[in-house]
Amino acid sequence: MKAVILAGGKATRLLPLTCNTPKAMVPVLNTPFLEYVLRHLSRHGIKEAILAQGHLAQPIESYLGDGRQTGVRLYYSIEDTPLGTAGALKNAERYLDDSFVVLNGDVFTDLDITAMIALHRERRARATIALTPVDDPTPYGLVETGTANRVTRFVEKPSPGEIATKMINAGIYILEPEVLAQIPAQKSVSLEREIFPRLLAEREPFYAYSSDAYWLDIGTPEKYSEVHRDLLDGKSKLYSPSFERGVLIGEGSEVHRTAQIQGPVMVGANCSIGPRVKLIGPLVIGPGGTILEDSVIEQSIIWRNARMGPKATVKSSILADNCHLEANSVVEGAVLGDDVVVEKGGRAEAGSRIWPGTRVAPKA
Repeated sequence: MKAVILAGGKATRLLPLTCNTPKAMVPVLNTPFLEYVLRHLSRHGIKEAILAQGHLAQPIESYLGDGRQTGVRLYYSIEDTPLGTAGALKNAERYLDDSFVVLNGDVFTDLDITAMIALHRERRARATIALTPVDDPTPYGLVETGTANRVTRFVEKPSPGEIATKMINAGIYILEPEVLAQIPAQKSVSLEREIFPRLLAEREPFYAYSSDAYWLDIGTPEKYSEVHRDLLDGKSKLYSPSFERGVLIGEGSEVHRTAQIQGPVMVGANCSIGPRVKLIGPLVIGPGGTILEDSVIEQSIIWRNARMGPKATVKSSILADNCHLEANSVVEGAVLGDDVVVEKGGRAEAGSRIWPGTRVAPKA
């Protein structure tokens, strides 16, 4: 069985982090998100995957190539214009001649794909959808089921009065190739809003696979931060922390003997942590970072090649590649794109999203 990974969106919810970095390449614990997805597929016996991609496709191909280092042969299906979740599958139809798995490209999960495939085959389903429980289903798509978990109704982004179940669409499907015949070519078509309701209307065998496995849509900065906290806490089978006293220091990194580290903290390769620096977890610092004396970095995610200090402060923030915080600068509760400079004494305020290449000057 092959898989199709839907990664064609522009990831606007994650801006400014995704101005230059495709959603599939956003780092999770210093490893591109897509790499976790491919390795998870490989563990469940899926050895070929098609990446349905449009926006910023080249960085993915440059990094992963044919994907063989992950255990999955990767093919690329490029969209010139956005085609929606169903249109993207139609665009990849030339690769699909048997049952196939579909995964939304912003879901981090360790769901048991092998068991889901077994259910699909046992029920002789035309389509099978994975469901996961959430406390508040209003931002998602509810899926109601009947006898033997057969799907009976979809409710997209329900109001509180429409909530009859807390099981939502988990963004993972198994489809038969006959479903592709219902999708027009080179048009933007939605699986969830157009094709799935049609399958129900035509009484096709459409079943649900319910799971309480770890699942998180990482498509917003808040959820992106949450997945880091969860993984550092060991909540997913896809990552088992191998910390020494709550700390993991990458190869070639140097930490000054006076630095204070309160885990869980992950420091990437070839970093330099200076005198009296305080690192307070949960915290991830990407490779090539330089943290100068007396800086404080707390509960944040820092991408590659950061330069900070002296006496810089970062709290509850996300910094993309090549950010530079000059002396006595403060970033608190903010999201910074690539190459942002916070000038000496400058401050990135809580809730702000700062676009790549911006210089944040101190207030007059």
